[in-house]
Amino acid sequence: MTDGYFLSLIFSMRSNRILFSSAAFAATILAACQASKPTASTPQPVLMSLGTAQVPASEFAYVYRKNNSAAPDANTRQNVQEYLDLYTNFKLKVLEAEAKGLDTTRAFKAELEGYKQQLAQPYLTEKSVTDQLVREAYDHLQKEVNASHILVRIAPEADPKDTLAAYQKIVALRQRATSGEDFEKVAREASEDPSARENGGRLGYFTALQMVYPFEAAAYKTPVGQVSQPIRTRFGYHVLKVNDMRQAQGEIKVAHLMIRATPGMPKADSVTAKKKVDELYARLKKGENWEKTVAQFSEDAGSAPNGGELPPFGTGRMIPSFEEVAFKLQKPGDLSAPVQTPYGWHIIKLIEKQPLASFEQMEPSLKGKVAKDSRSELNRAAFLKRIKVENKFTEVPLVRDAVLAQADSAMVNGRFKADAYLAKFSAAPAKGSKKNTAVAATTPLFTIGTKAYTVQDFATYVEQHQQPRPNTTPAYAAQLQYDQFADQSLLEYERTNLENKHEDYRMLVREYRDGILLFQLMDEKVWSKAIEDTVGLQKFFAANQAKYQWEPRVQGTLISAASPELLKQAQQQFAKGRYVIKQGLPTSLTFQGGRAVLSKPAVVQLESVVQRMALDSSVSVRVIGQVKTGEKSALAQQRAQRVAEVLKSKRIPANRISVTTAAKPVSAPTAQLEFTTTTLSGLEEMMNAQNPLAVQVQQRAFPKGENKVVDGVPQQPGTHTVQQDGRYHAVIVEKVLPAGPKTLAEARGQATSDYQNYLEQEWIKELRQKYPVKVNEAEVNKLVTK
Repeated sequence: MTDGYFLSLIFSMRSNRILFSSAAFAATILAACQASKPTASTPQPVLMSLGTAQVPASEFAYVYRKNNSAAPDANTRQNVQEYLDLYTNFKLKVLEAEAKGLDTTRAFKAELEGYKQQLAQPYLTEKSVTDQLVREAYDHLQKEVNASHILVRIAPEADPKDTLAAYQKIVALRQRATSGEDFEKVAREASEDPSARENGGRLGYFTALQMVYPFEAAAYKTPVGQVSQPIRTRFGYHVLKVNDMRQAQGEIKVAHLMIRATPGMPKADSVTAKKKVDELYARLKKGENWEKTVAQFSEDAGSAPNGGELPPFGTGRMIPSFEEVAFKLQKPGDLSAPVQTPYGWHIIKLIEKQPLASFEQMEPSLKGKVAKDSRSELNRAAFLKRIKVENKFTEVPLVRDAVLAQADSAMVNGRFKADAYLAKFSAAPAKGSKKNTAVAATTPLFTIGTKAYTVQDFATYVEQHQQPRPNTTPAYAAQLQYDQFADQSLLEYERTNLENKHEDYRMLVREYRDGILLFQLMDEKVWSKAIEDTVGLQKFFAANQAKYQWEPRVQGTLISAASPELLKQAQQQFAKGRYVIKQGLPTSLTFQGGRAVLSKPAVVQLESVVQRMALDSSVSVRVIGQVKTGEKSALAQQRAQRVAEVLKSKRIPANRISVTTAAKPVSAPTAQLEFTTTTLSGLEEMMNAQNPLAVQVQQRAFPKGENKVVDGVPQQPGTHTVQQDGRYHAVIVEKVLPAGPKTLAEARGQATSDYQNYLEQEWIKELRQKYPVKVNEAEVNKLVTK
C-alpha cells in the first residue's frame, strides 16, 4: 500500500491520472452517510507535528478506522504504523501545497465547491421515504403492465384556471370511456398524445421505472380492464386503461459473437461481414467450440475474452432486435441465427434465464434509479418538510401577503426588475397589507435558524431565476416564485451547515480539499516531471538497466489456415510479398470514343484511387491499356499512360505505378487496374474472399509463453508447420532474439512509472527535512488493540 491510496479515496471521479472504480466511490460516499456526530468544541490532542503544523489525533483516528475497519490486521501495531507512515507522507505533501498558496487560487476554490456540492447530495435527502420508494419500485418490478392512455396536455405550472379546464376535459373523456365507448376510439379522437392517432393510445408492456412515477403508480393500482381516475404528470392529465398484467420475464443472461457492420460502412465491407457471420454460425451449428470461436473472431473486445458473456438484462434494456431474439431462446446453449443491430451482426447464445433478483441484491441499483426518477419529488417534499422544522423556518404571513400582492405583469412576462419592484415599498404600510404592517426592502419575509431572508432577497432571486409564464396571473406567478425561493433558501441553509451537523461530511470534504491540493503538486513534482525530464529518465534507466530485460523471443510470421491447401496457398503468396486487392477499388476505367480521354465516370473513379493510394503508401497499381476491336494498337499505350499521368499529377509516386498494354482487343475502350499491397491484411483479404475465416496472419516478435503455436515449434530460423486446435499453422521464424536488455523506447512505460516512484520517494525525503516529523506515540498507541 502506498500513500497514493489516499488519492484513490479522494479522486475517484478523476480518471486521467488515477484509476479508481465507481464502485469504490460509492463505498466512499456510503461511508460518509453513517451516523453523524457533533463537532467537538474542546481542544483536541495532537497526533503529530510537521514542522510547526499540528495534526489532531481525532483526524487520523477517524480516517484510520474508516478505511481499515474491515482489514483482518486492523489495529495491530504493524498495520497502524504502516498507515501512519502513509498518512504522514500525505499530509507533508498537502502542507507543501498550502505553503505554495495552491489553496488560495480561484481554480482550487471552484473545484472544491463543485465536489462539495456532489458530496452533499446524500445528506440532502429523506432516507425513510427513499426506502419506501425503493421497496415499492421492487414490488412493481414483479409484474409488467400493458396499458393504453388518453392525454390532455397542461404545463406543470399552468394557471389554476387553465388547470381546471384541462381537468374538466379529462373527466369528460373518462366519462365517455367508462360509459360504453371504446377506449381506443376515444383516444384516437381526443387524446393530445400525437401517437394516439395511430396506436389508439396503446403503450405496450412496461414495468417500474420506465414511465413517470404518477403514471406508473396508477397503472399498478388500476385493475385489469378498468379505467383509472385522472392522473397529473408533467405532461398533463391522463386517464389510462389497463389491458393486461403479467409476471415479469425477469432477466436473461446471454453471450454473443459480434462481427461489426455499421449502417454507413461501404457495401462491400457489409457483404463481407455478413459472409463472415454466416460462416461462423455454420461452424457453431456443427459443434465448433463456442469459447474458442468467440475469442478468435468476435469483434466485441469487451466480451470476447470472457466467451462473449454480457451482463444480465431485462425487458426494455437492450436494443429491441437483439432483445426480442434473445428472449425467444429456450434452453441454455441454444444459439440464434445471426441477428442485425446498428452495431453489426450477432450470434446469441443463451446462458440462463434468471428470475427477478432478490430485493437485497437489487437495492443498491434501485436507490440510484429512484434518485433520478420522477418519484424523487416525493422524497424532496418530505426532506423540505423535515428541515423546515429542524431549522425553525418561520414565515411572516402579513409581509408575505403584502409582497405577493405587489406582483404585476413583469413577473408574468419575464421582465421583472428588482429595483422597480422594491420601489413600491416604503416605511408606510404597503398595498394589500394589514393596518400598521410596514414593509421595506429589508423587512424579513421569513427566517431560517437565526438568518433572516428579506423582501430584497426575494426580489433579487426572482430577477435572477425568472422565466416567462404565459397565460398565468401575476398573483399565481408570484406565489410560484415565492415557494421556489423558500425551498431553495432552505436547501442552501442546510447545505451550508452540513459541516457543523455531520462529522462524516466534514471529514470527507477535508479529504477532497487535501486531495485537490495534492493532485496539482504531484503532477508538477512527479507525474509530468517524469514524462518531461528526458535526461533524468535516461539516467535512471541506465542506472537500473538490470530491471528492463527481454525474455527469449522469436521474430517471425504465424500463418493460420482452415486447411492444408489454404495454408500452402497462403505461404506461396506470402513469399511473393505483394497481395492483390480485390475489393473497394475500381477494376477498369472507360474512355471516350477512339481517344485517350477519360470518361466522366472514370474521372470520379480515379479520384477514389488517388484518395486510397494517398492514405495507404503500401498500395501500388498496374495499369493495363486496352483498345476496342478496329482501333489502333497505339491507343492502348496512350490510355495507360494517361491514367499514370493523372495519378502522378496527384502526387502518387511513380515507383508505385506500372504501365503495360493488353494483347487482345476488347469490346470497349478501357484501362484495367490491378492493385496490390505489401501489408499482411492484404494477404488475409485476398485469401478470405470466399471464406472470411480461411486465413489469419500475424507478424511480430513472439515472447515465450505468449503464443502456444509458436512455442511448440523449434526455436530456430526456418519454416515450421503444425496442426493444432483444428487449424493448420506455418511458423516462419526469421530470427531468434536472445534474452537481453531492452532499449528505453521498448521499456518506456514501465521505466517512466518506476521513475515517478523514485521521484516521489526523493521528494518525500526533502519534505521530511523541511518539515520535521514528531509523533505523539501515546496517541498512536490508543489505536493499537491487537
